[in-house]
Amino acid sequence: MDDVLALFHDVVATVPAYPKFLAGHGIDPGSVQSFADFQRLPLTSKANYQSRYPLAELCRDGRIGDMISVSSGSSGTPTTWPRSVEDELHITKRFEQVFRAFEADTKTTLAVICFPLGTWVGGLFTLACVRHLATQGFPITAVAPGNNKAEILRVIPELAPHFDQVVLLGYPPFVKDVVDSGSGWASYDVKMVFAGEVFSEEWRDLVASRAGVQDPVRGMASLYGTADAGVLGNETPKSVSIRRFLASRPDLARELFGDSRLPTLVQYDPRSRFFEVHNGTLLFSGDNGVPLIRYHIADEGGVIPHKDMLEFCDTNGFTPVDGPDLPFVFVFGRSLFTVSYFGANIYPENVTVGLEQPGISDWVTGKFVLETYEDEDRDRRLRVTVELAPGQQGDAASIAEQILAQLRRLNSEFANYVPAERQLPEVVLRPAGDPEYFPVGVKHRYTRPANWTKF
Repeated sequence: MDDVLALFHDVVATVPAYPKFLAGHGIDPGSVQSFADFQRLPLTSKANYQSRYPLAELCRDGRIGDMISVSSGSSGTPTTWPRSVEDELHITKRFEQVFRAFEADTKTTLAVICFPLGTWVGGLFTLACVRHLATQGFPITAVAPGNNKAEILRVIPELAPHFDQVVLLGYPPFVKDVVDSGSGWASYDVKMVFAGEVFSEEWRDLVASRAGVQDPVRGMASLYGTADAGVLGNETPKSVSIRRFLASRPDLARELFGDSRLPTLVQYDPRSRFFEVHNGTLLFSGDNGVPLIRYHIADEGGVIPHKDMLEFCDTNGFTPVDGPDLPFVFVFGRSLFTVSYFGANIYPENVTVGLEQPGISDWVTGKFVLETYEDEDRDRRLRVTVELAPGQQGDAASIAEQILAQLRRLNSEFANYVPAERQLPEVVLRPAGDPEYFPVGVKHRYTRPANWTKF
């Protein structure tokens, strides 16, 4: 807690926008002397902080960092996030934790970056962190085909025989697609690093089996990251073993997480990213290209101290595998208002435009439900359930094409992250007032969780 107070005062002294933000809320920075004072500070967000001040004023000493990343907003307009080498070195510690679990500090390792390359944060940031590990003595060689599946499948057979193991780093559904499209995985000693999606333990087992991953607990790790601040936490063998235990005991998962869904469960370093919980959503404070204090990212989740987690496991007869003595953060999803698909945040506003097109708008009410689900082969699919206007029939194929056109036009993450063959959404048409999806008299919700199973 002393660390986050020190960060607060440093940001006040060096970031021009933040004192202005506090002044607008009537806050005297000098009055913040305790953690209780800190917890009374106003929340920051893209809307009330990042988008309200000039970019340079959001950065230390008014200087924009040495690199820029972007993320798509609800309108498709990219949000700009300055980066620096210092950010990369800081986040490299999270990658180090993952790669040590893979024994990549001693085994020669081919790291295949399958995240999209370009201005988006995933690919180049991951590549930089992996290369920093190499400079620290890890025998790692990186290759960065991005999300070009053909190039991935070309370089791996050529390069993998020169290394003890291969690590695939990418969004879960894309990595699965690569595995399903390739062959010979068992000979490569594959490990995997994921980000951006909540997936089931059944999915982990299936992909591990197909890729020849010998130990899903120690050979597959998910990162909890955001474009706003890089990697916030990461799965460890300890957290994975706990999650797998809870997957087999949904009653205990519900008791621990307060929800029937199984969230991503990671560990984090509070000296690097300090988490709080506000009305069931997560806040974090951390030093970045844009330092952030009590930043609200609208991720549903919570925090569990390390001691409390171990006591819960012990009470219920489970002993996790060894791992760091760090607190846990659990994350259900990006927000109530988006779904994540191949790492791209898809917003209801993008779909609305498709339904408003001439020739479509006459058929529909404008209400819909956006969701992702796993099919019989555990491939991730995107579905839009649309409410028909009274007395209308509609054409699902035409609606799907219009939604796709607007997603490609408005959402740069969707257009660049999602493979072309997976972009066309499945459209399901339901009558007006359908009690399951569009009940009359109830406030409508445009998204459903990725692991909602009542179809």
